[in-house]
Amino acid sequence: MKTIVIIPSRMASQRFPNKPLAMINGVTMIERVWQQAINSNIGNVYVACCEKEVFELITDKGGNAIMTDPNLPSGTDRVFAGFEKIQNSEKLDSIINLQGDMPLINSDDIAKVNEPIINGYSIGTLGTDLNSIEEENINITKVKINWDKENKIGDAVDFYKKSKGILKNIYQHVGIYSFKPCVLKNFVKLSQSKNELEKKLEQLRAIDAGIKIGISYVENVPLSVDTKEDLNHIESIIKETNDKY
Repeated sequence: MKTIVIIPSRMASQRFPNKPLAMINGVTMIERVWQQAINSNIGNVYVACCEKEVFELITDKGGNAIMTDPNLPSGTDRVFAGFEKIQNSEKLDSIINLQGDMPLINSDDIAKVNEPIINGYSIGTLGTDLNSIEEENINITKVKINWDKENKIGDAVDFYKKSKGILKNIYQHVGIYSFKPCVLKNFVKLSQSKNELEKKLEQLRAIDAGIKIGISYVENVPLSVDTKEDLNHIESIIKETNDKY
């Protein structure tokens, strides 16, 4: 399967400005994510950015960076904009959208998001276990999954954040995606659905449009960085494990 990984990057975060270049134990966050994508060894890795600082950081290290319009509304739109600038992109089987704020992402899990595409789904993503305390946390995105008989790939039935007080077939969503190229092209052209707007979850646009999303199970959810407190926590983990990337 011919795959590329595209990491959307944008400095103008309201909650954490300049987040991609935040230092974590001497290494910028975007570089950590980029390196883990390279370590997955599943295809070429690109950073789709809209600031020259990020572009120069990646290219100076020998990586692939693509400048995109700073006014694009979402990371998925930025991924598609980057994809359109890649030569021979029509020969690809899968595009992985890897969030740039997951510096602890496991490189094996990046590869695992391709499993739904291999099994015929239009979009793939990941889910992991969810306990009762996490189910009540409105900041955690949940996904209801119908698993196949072999319990390898599941159908995503619903995504939500507000607690419903149930745990059966409910998992924590890990926000990494794989797309068939034609599906990504069609997805970004779709209007935002009512559910997407109400719940502020972009993946509901696909569900509402009848696009099937497949789920692969992973054992752990990678911590993401939304605040400086998150950054400090992740830095302490990296220092304890003596992990360069």
